[in-house]
Amino acid sequence: MIKTITGKKDFIESLRGKRAEFILALCNSKTANIKGITQAGIPGKIYLTPTLDSEFLAVGEVRSLGDVAQTPKGVPTPALLTRGVHLLKPFSNISFLDLGLKVKPEIEYFDIFEFGIKPSVNIAKEKTFDAKKVFKKGYKFGKNYKTKEEYLIIGESTPSGTTTAKATALALGYEAKDFFSSSFKNVPNDIREKVIQKALKKLKRSDEFFKRLGKVSDNMIVFLAGFLLGIKDTKVILAGGTQMGAVLLVVDAILKNSKLKFDSKNIALCTTKWVAEDKNSNIKSLLELLDFPINAYYSDFDFSLSSHPALKLYDEGEAKEGVGAGGALVYGLLNGVLKEEITKKVESFLV
Repeated sequence: MIKTITGKKDFIESLRGKRAEFILALCNSKTANIKGITQAGIPGKIYLTPTLDSEFLAVGEVRSLGDVAQTPKGVPTPALLTRGVHLLKPFSNISFLDLGLKVKPEIEYFDIFEFGIKPSVNIAKEKTFDAKKVFKKGYKFGKNYKTKEEYLIIGESTPSGTTTAKATALALGYEAKDFFSSSFKNVPNDIREKVIQKALKKLKRSDEFFKRLGKVSDNMIVFLAGFLLGIKDTKVILAGGTQMGAVLLVVDAILKNSKLKFDSKNIALCTTKWVAEDKNSNIKSLLELLDFPINAYYSDFDFSLSSHPALKLYDEGEAKEGVGAGGALVYGLLNGVLKEEITKKVESFLV
């Protein structure tokens, strides 16, 4: 079942039975190097998470390391969900955006779009990155992007991304302090808040819009904001949780200070049940900060049919989202894939 967070169910129902392309935005942020800030991957090798996610999604193997990325508590990457749906009801095409990778994925025959972007800065230490340049690259890519399918699903793999997402929202003046989720069940608020406060202290009243983003945000958020403002006449599902909410907040802030046009009726956000029902965040309230209407949904999928201890951790609040899992699950449900089938497929990866 697909449930509505905001808007009406008409948008998502219009896509029932239709195929989609899938794009995964890959981004390394040096913020992820801060000890205890994220558990989205292997300690000391968090930078490999987007690389491994893309390899597993594309070919079902991790080639840059011996095994699938998982948290210290043993929670496997949400890429298992996205790959599982893809095997049951394939996307027509999978491609990748290199938005600042330290290690390139070892895959062939899949488009990996490169933009000459370096990994995002550590927002607690480094001064800034050229957010305006990244935005323009996203805008240009969106303007030139054409899909042969009914719609496009775009997900992300950006460790520590909820930290930069929250910093982005606060830097832009949104009252969103308690709205952002985390890869942890118990959010490391002491660590995260210290990092965010250090980032916000770098801001000056004289900073123009993109200067502010360059001090607190990451490449994925800024690039995808440009992409959404550039793409026309294409239905797009943002497959993710509060990080994708931050992308929409950047779009919202830009629209308030520019003459760019944006039709939100072609855009929707799809996330997981674990994000939608997370008591430590509030995706609905986050989206209600927008000046434009947005349709948002979540798949009523969990691992209640599984007895695998690693997967049960999802139901306990660990991990929650990533690698487009929420959008992939919605896509599967729209195309008749059953909860039992997805569960068995994901379990088969862990044998």
